[in-house]
Amino acid sequence: MGIGEILPLLQTALELGLISALTVLALYLSYTMLNVCDLSTDGCFTMGATVGAVVAISGHPYLSIPAAMAAGVVSGFIVALLQTKMGVESLLAGIIVNTAWYSINIAIMGNSSLLNMNKTETVFTQLKEILEGTFLGGAYKLIIAAVAVTLVVVFLAFFLRTRLGLAIRATGNNPDMVKSSSINPAFTTIVGLCIANAFTALSGCLLAQSQKSVNIDIGSGMVTIALASLLIGQALVSKGGITAKACGAVAGAFVFRLVYTIALRFNLPAYMLKFVSSVIVIIAISGPYFKTRLPLIKRSMGLKKHPAGRSEGGDNA
Repeated sequence: MGIGEILPLLQTALELGLISALTVLALYLSYTMLNVCDLSTDGCFTMGATVGAVVAISGHPYLSIPAAMAAGVVSGFIVALLQTKMGVESLLAGIIVNTAWYSINIAIMGNSSLLNMNKTETVFTQLKEILEGTFLGGAYKLIIAAVAVTLVVVFLAFFLRTRLGLAIRATGNNPDMVKSSSINPAFTTIVGLCIANAFTALSGCLLAQSQKSVNIDIGSGMVTIALASLLIGQALVSKGGITAKACGAVAGAFVFRLVYTIALRFNLPAYMLKFVSSVIVIIAISGPYFKTRLPLIKRSMGLKKHPAGRSEGGDNA
């Protein structure tokens, strides 16, 4: 494989990695900071893609981005409302909303499971026209994805240091202490999930406009992909502050997508990609555990040494 084949491979992995990194950053906020496992990610991602596609098809490519994020906010609000006000466990709330969004997303797409955007103006096609003929002409997708990720990382770095951001982090660490400090944990949970789901919907919107098509299964498995990327990022950047760990999450998304791209390059069947995702998640989760167990394993496998001339039974006669 020559340089001419490697560079496009890396660019594709980086483009897809940056787009999916928005979902990883959403999970970083909800799962790592807020300590809520939101399983509505797949449906929210698809909702962002469908809403963004419908708005873009209607002739408003730039409006599609805030529209998709607004749909994500609604999704996060409903998930949080079920948890905080209706007594539904977080895992179950995510599953319920994810199931409901399947029907809603088909309704948004006009009772169809597929939308074609080949003749639709998107933020990508407009930037492509602007950069056409320049040395950046082939990197228009990469530029948009990089700008979106940079803005989200900068937002998280500042927001999580504000009073509300600190309250969200405290809610994830110790909700009982938050209650005793006169902070409403229901409010911080709602705000946190609304912001996280807005990022997830933005990720879906950009992916749909990037590949110029939307199908009802576009978000299938995104929670697994995002979780695997997040865990890889935590392994890559285990120390540091919010900005460093957010950048680690982005790097994890790139590494995950690179593995995906290499698997496709070696003609791995498409139906095996979810298996690859599961294997990566297992490795990412079990890796730190086995790392801590490695000294004990080495010690148990070592042979017990005895002083010269002595045996376990005592002195030789």
